[in-house]
Amino acid sequence: MKYASEAPNERAAEAAARSGTPASAPEEQHGTRNRVARSILDHGPSTAAELALRLELTQAAVRRHLDTLVADGVVEPREKRVYGARGRGRPAKVFALTDCGRDAFDQAYDKLAVDALRWIEQSAGGGEAGRAAVAAFARARLAAQAEGYRGAVEAAAPGGRTEALAGALSADGYAATARSAPVGEQLCQHHCPVAHAAERYPQLCEAETEVFSQLLGTHVQRLATIAHGDGVCTTFVPKTGEVEKTGTSTTKTTTASASTAGRNPE
Repeated sequence: MKYASEAPNERAAEAAARSGTPASAPEEQHGTRNRVARSILDHGPSTAAELALRLELTQAAVRRHLDTLVADGVVEPREKRVYGARGRGRPAKVFALTDCGRDAFDQAYDKLAVDALRWIEQSAGGGEAGRAAVAAFARARLAAQAEGYRGAVEAAAPGGRTEALAGALSADGYAATARSAPVGEQLCQHHCPVAHAAERYPQLCEAETEVFSQLLGTHVQRLATIAHGDGVCTTFVPKTGEVEKTGTSTTKTTTASASTAGRNPE
């Protein structure tokens, strides 16, 4: 769940919220909820009154949005911390972002990853040596990541290994599925946590393709990637024994795996 910046049509949502009536469109209410969550991110745990003042909304409208955010696990109510002597009455309730809510916002991790890979590339001298250094890092990173998948894949029957790998990837945030294809299977990743870095450094996709091949015990072919702008990362996995039966197809498939990782095939 990503939180976008304020959209132009949110003015209508704010006006509706001030009047105490629901917004006319669900996306307008969603936009205002984004602003409530963003305000908590920027200013820390806040009361409904503080949020209403900052966002120029009624407290009733803010509380409705807070109820939804709490139900979604984005924020949680807490007792407001009091420094010094506490006055009479119940302490004010503040709302803070949960770990899930904080992770939902766009972070600077993509830029950090690209900066780190650029440093590796430049430290190795740039050019071919720099690209090789990035590739070595990508292989080492994916090899370590693959160890977490190996048990699930090896425990599966030969015909279920692609599905087992998809399950392991999904547990790691890749939203992966496996589906049948005419002469094999397609492993589809509907989310890529490193898509922006992989757009600049396709070595990340290439290393991932190599790891899939090693885990599944067969040569695979990357057909599409999110980093290139496709909607899904798609990897073709031939049926067991298909490569051996076709003789020279082993070399052809291996070459395709390396050349198409990170971009569409011709």
